Amino acid sequence: MERHGFDNGKYLQMQSAHIQQRLNSFGGKLYLEFGGKLYDDYHAARVLPGFEPDSKLQMLLQLKEQVEIVIVINAGDIEKNKVRGDLGITYDRDVLRLLEIFRSLGLFVSSVVLTRFRGQSVAKAFQSRLEGLGLKVYRHYDIEGYPSDTSRVVNEDGFGKNDYIETSRSLVVVTAPGPGSGKLAVCLSQLYHEHRRGVQAGYAKFETFPIWNLPLNHPVNLAYEAATADLNDVNMLDPFHLEAYGTTTVNYNRDVEAFPVLVAMFEQILGACPYKSPTDMGVNMVGSCITDDELIKEASRQEIIRRYYTALCDQKKGIASDEVVRKLELLTKKAGVELSSRRVVAAALEKERATGLPAVAMELPDGQIVTGKTSNLLGASAALLLNALKALGSIRDRLHIISPVVIDPIQTLKTGYLGNRNPRLHTDEILIALSISAATNPTAELAMEQLSNLRGCQLHSTVILSEVDEMIFKRLGVNVTCEPRFQ
Repeated sequence: MERHGFDNGKYLQMQSAHIQQRLNSFGGKLYLEFGGKLYDDYHAARVLPGFEPDSKLQMLLQLKEQVEIVIVINAGDIEKNKVRGDLGITYDRDVLRLLEIFRSLGLFVSSVVLTRFRGQSVAKAFQSRLEGLGLKVYRHYDIEGYPSDTSRVVNEDGFGKNDYIETSRSLVVVTAPGPGSGKLAVCLSQLYHEHRRGVQAGYAKFETFPIWNLPLNHPVNLAYEAATADLNDVNMLDPFHLEAYGTTTVNYNRDVEAFPVLVAMFEQILGACPYKSPTDMGVNMVGSCITDDELIKEASRQEIIRRYYTALCDQKKGIASDEVVRKLELLTKKAGVELSSRRVVAAALEKERATGLPAVAMELPDGQIVTGKTSNLLGASAALLLNALKALGSIRDRLHIISPVVIDPIQTLKTGYLGNRNPRLHTDEILIALSISAATNPTAELAMEQLSNLRGCQLHSTVILSEVDEMIFKRLGVNVTCEPRFQ
C-alpha cells in the first residue's frame, strides 16, 4: 500500500478557507495569481506523497460559483513554440487543453490574455482561433521600464495602454501554461484599471513552493530549487517578514527582489500597500498539512536526483546549460543525497553489464525491482514494460502474453513498408500488440489491467530513451531517469 505523508483533504479545506478570508478582506473582488501549475502538478505529487495532481483544481471547485479563470500566455512563447517539458506540448496547445479541462469541470473561463504582444502573426492567428471558440481575447503590451520605473508603468502610457479585462465574478484566478507568462503584470494592470473605475479589488498569490513555514534547506524546498534551476530561482529568508514580525519565513529571490517595486505600485494604484512582506502576499497552507516529514524528505531527495539526471541528459542533447547542471549538482550535495540511493540505477547498470546491451530497471510499488534487456524482438523499455505488468499481475515470467501472430505483422510493417532497419518493438507498439491480444487472451487482459499500477513507479535506463518510449512512460505516470548517453 502506498504511504502518504500529506493530508490532501485537510489541504483542500484549509486552502479554500484562507482564500475566502483573503477575498473578504479586500471587499469582495480578488485577483489570485496561481504560482506553479493549476492542473497536473506532478512535481507536488512526487515530493508530497498524498498530494493529488489536481488538488488545486479540486480546491477551486469548492468555490466554483465565485470563480472565473483568466489564462495568460506570452505572445513570444507562441512565436518560439515554447514547450511544456512535462507534457511535451507547446504552450499554445496547453492553453487549449486547459480550456477544455476547465470547461468540462464546469469552471468559467472568461478570457485569454496575450502578454508582451508585439503584433506577432502567430499570436494573431492564435487569437482568431480562440475567438472562433467563443472566447474573449485581450492584449497586453511591453511597457518600457517595467517593473522598476513605477512612475512610467503606473500611468496612461504604461498599464493604461493594456486592454481592460472584463470580469464578472468576485474571485478571478489568473493562471498560465508555465513560468514567465506575465501573470503578475496582468493582475497589477487589472488593479490599475479597476481602481480607475472605482472598483475595490485586491491581489494575492496562490503558492505551493517554497513552503514558507519549513526550514530554508528542508529537502522539499531544495527540490523546488531543483525544479526551477533553469530560472535561477533561489530560496531565501524573507527579510521583510523578519523585520515586520520578527519571524523567519522562506520565500524565493524573485518575489523578495520585486517586493519593494510591488509596494511602490500598490501605493500608486491603491494609495497604500496591503502587505508587509512577500510571504504576506501568498496563500499557502501546504506546510500545515504534512503528516510524515521523514517521508516527505525522502521523496524530495529522490526528486532532486531525478532532476539532476534529467539535466545531465538535457545537457547531452544540447538543451541545458553547464550552469544548470552545476547548480543541480550542488543541490544534491546540499540535500545530502547520493545518486546510489536511487535503487533502480544500480539494477539497470548491472543488467547492462550482464548482457552487454542497453537495459532498463523499474521499482514497483511494493519495492520489487524488475528489469528489461535489449533483444532481437524487443527494445529494453518494451521488455521492461511487459516484465513489470507480469510482476504486478502475478503472471509467470515464462508465460507469453502476446502471440507471435500479433507481433510478426507489426515487425513486417516496420521493416518492409516503413523503412525501419530495427525490427524491435517500442513501448507504444508493444501496448498496441498487448491490447489486441487482450481481446482473446485473459492473461493479456490481466496484464493490461495493471497499467494504472505503474503510476508513481521509478525507472532508470542505461541510455537516453527514445522520444516515443519517454512519452509513453510519462503518460503512464512513471518517473524516468537515464544515463546521459545515447544508444
